[in-house]
Amino acid sequence: MKTIVVASGNRGKLREIAAIFGGFEIVSMREAGFSGEIEENGSTFEENACIKARAVSQALGCMALADDSGLCVDALNGAPGVYSARYAGSHGDDAANNALLLKNLENVPAEKRTAYFESCVALCLADGRVIAAHGRAYGKILFAPQGDGGFGYDPLFFSDELGKSFGMAEEKEKNAVSHRAKALAALKEKLGGVGL
Repeated sequence: MKTIVVASGNRGKLREIAAIFGGFEIVSMREAGFSGEIEENGSTFEENACIKARAVSQALGCMALADDSGLCVDALNGAPGVYSARYAGSHGDDAANNALLLKNLENVPAEKRTAYFESCVALCLADGRVIAAHGRAYGKILFAPQGDGGFGYDPLFFSDELGKSFGMAEEKEKNAVSHRAKALAALKEKLGGVGL
């Protein structure tokens, strides 16, 4: 079984990728021995995913997969977007990010709270080639969290496809319709063309 090193330490992301991307052994970059920091200074999800995948692949001489994803809210002109993980200032503070999102939408009516999660996954092959794919999940932002499943903005994101928040969804349900699932499925299709 081929190994793919995932350029992330986010346990939620690693679980999702392993569940969706079968046929490969999925290992986190820390487990594989990558100890450096990666500066995500791209202006798009694809740029950031490629930066992370290349950094890990080059450092370890392996296939590396990176995901960059975020929440894009129409009423906020696409924010938090690429800044989703650090929307409130410090990276990965889900509670603060969710609180700031609700505050910034407090006067926005239900019908104008449309949003989507976007994911770009990039796989950097050992020879330096990068293959990228995108996925989106559409929905709206709730007025209060619903459910305690998932991570990040999941309890605030009401999925159009599921008819409930990602926070209320079983892992298997979310993985069937999530932005990351769609991006990984698109990536798998592309990989067929390069013999992986």
